[in-house]
Amino acid sequence: MTTRTLTHAQGPGAEVLKSAAFDLGPDPSMVVNAEGALVAVNEAAEALFGHGLSLLARGRFLSALPAGSAMASLLERARAEGARVRERGIEINLFGLPPFEADGSAVPLGDGSVLLTLSIKVGLGGERSGAETAGLTSIMGLGRMLAHEIKNPLAGIRGAAQLLKGGARAEDQPLAQLIIDETDRVTRLVDRMEEFSEDVQPAFAAVNIHEVLDRVRALAANGVADGLVMREHYDPSLPPVLGEEDQLIQIFLNLVKNAAEAAHARGDGRGEIAIHTAYRHGVRVRATRGQTLRGAPLEVRIQDNGPGVAAHLREHLFQPFVTSKPQGAGLGLAAVAKLVSAHGGMIDFESEEGRTTFRVLLPIASLGDV
Repeated sequence: MTTRTLTHAQGPGAEVLKSAAFDLGPDPSMVVNAEGALVAVNEAAEALFGHGLSLLARGRFLSALPAGSAMASLLERARAEGARVRERGIEINLFGLPPFEADGSAVPLGDGSVLLTLSIKVGLGGERSGAETAGLTSIMGLGRMLAHEIKNPLAGIRGAAQLLKGGARAEDQPLAQLIIDETDRVTRLVDRMEEFSEDVQPAFAAVNIHEVLDRVRALAANGVADGLVMREHYDPSLPPVLGEEDQLIQIFLNLVKNAAEAAHARGDGRGEIAIHTAYRHGVRVRATRGQTLRGAPLEVRIQDNGPGVAAHLREHLFQPFVTSKPQGAGLGLAAVAKLVSAHGGMIDFESEEGRTTFRVLLPIASLGDV
């Protein structure tokens, strides 16, 4: 995969643009040259701004910004100070998108060009923001690239290590096993990232949400939720949900797993998880990849009595690589958000000390789906 270069960048900045980290980074990034023209963007910026980038590349980037633009101010400060500058909560209003908020970072590249990166504040309201979709789309591309480019050589490395272990001296065998174990660990990480691929579209059908939740509860009770109190508050009159059963299990198993880890973190043996279902009249969200409003009135809430989500994580909780776990990859909730969006639903959460609730709203199946 190559950097999306709109014109030929010159000088020291050109070497920066060759880095895969630029193109595959989860945050939208772009390079503006000394004349104010857009010269390069990464995949996340392409996904976020769409065809507006090609139109903007024909002229000067700065001239397209509204008067008093915080983005223009950020670029000018970076050039004037010759150092990285940051600004929180700037409003982005470009390319025909609805305004959204982001943290901005501008880094001078030494040749008059500036690297501008937007750290999106994920919207948790009634529709998925274009910015959130862009971050997830970028990670989908990263997952596909990793699966193709890394898994094959990993298999070769593992096979070579197994051969070495068979002929190694006793004192060298642990080193060969270490190579095997670490190769397996990286492969598992790549497998998780590959889940973000959209190449295979799920086949939606009418699904009994309570059967899904009962399955999730049974899996959790014999695993991550062992020793916790689990309560169910179901509305038995709910109609079937429109979805893919395996993906729905993945969504709620991940949420219950997180809830269980939070409840265990109390450390007093009084951890609890509650699962609620309900019908919410009048709830509508925007469908994935479209602007058509659709109903999503079936609500599932997963609640725990753990310590709550850390304040510094809350605004970015559904973004990839955001995690509070020392050994976590930060992909679980990003995957959940992607799957919920693919179902035409929405996810949000509320958190305080002693109570965190994740709420998923999903569309119901029509008569033709039953």
